[in-house]
Amino acid sequence: MTYEPVYTRTPRHAFVPSPVFVGIVAVFAVSGWMTWTGFGNVRVDVFLFVVSGWLVSLCLHEYAHALIGYFSGDHSVAERGYLKLNPLKYTSPLLSIVLPVVVVILGGIGLPGGAVWIDHRHIRSKVKESLISAAGPLTNVVLALLCAFPFLIGVAGEPFVATASGYVFNTGPGAHAEFWSALAALAFLQVTATILNLLPIPGLDGGSILTPWMSPAYQRAWNLFAPYGFILLFLLLWQTRIGDYFYTAVFWITDKLGVSEVLIQVGLQLMRFWSGS
Repeated sequence: MTYEPVYTRTPRHAFVPSPVFVGIVAVFAVSGWMTWTGFGNVRVDVFLFVVSGWLVSLCLHEYAHALIGYFSGDHSVAERGYLKLNPLKYTSPLLSIVLPVVVVILGGIGLPGGAVWIDHRHIRSKVKESLISAAGPLTNVVLALLCAFPFLIGVAGEPFVATASGYVFNTGPGAHAEFWSALAALAFLQVTATILNLLPIPGLDGGSILTPWMSPAYQRAWNLFAPYGFILLFLLLWQTRIGDYFYTAVFWITDKLGVSEVLIQVGLQLMRFWSGS
């Protein structure tokens, strides 16, 4: 005889954002205002704005996995605190938060993090399993569009001005060039995160989207390589020509979104306030 799992009604507070997430959002908002107004050291402002914005997106990415998992049948995600947007509740904060942030700071790329843990015994549909995995990258797509929206509709202003020697950074009043550069960098990170997460590599969301549709034998073999997905990703990006194709695709997409490559590079350079250049 088998028994269906019985769930009590999920308490409403399980969906209330955690103080940790609220704090990250507050830093993002304040640093955005500081960047916009040029308050203090603008390079530090840009650093805080980009890093806190990236942290917010990481939390929303994992939250999307958990939320779709919850509505697909796995109510245990609420018990684990995944629906409170608390990054400290993830299965591996080191992989989910620390590593992606370090890579953004040092390499300027939206590296995928570790995922929330979903109990797939409660998921009775291959489509739902794939949707759970796809929810994270789709969140990055939405965030990329939100970041790029001001550029698409032309409200971002002119970050560069023409001079006799070429184009220079617009530091005139009301230009807010540093803010738009930082926002361009955030858009770039969301695009890179989307593409990387959708790669069909074991251990990444793209691989997990495909897994439910594989035969049990292929699933077992696929899952054996899942712990090494990050290593494979690093090798592909930095040791093969795939890395060149990746950046070409990313900048093609950002260009179509109205975000120039030069503006992205300026934003990433401003973020590295310690470089002094």
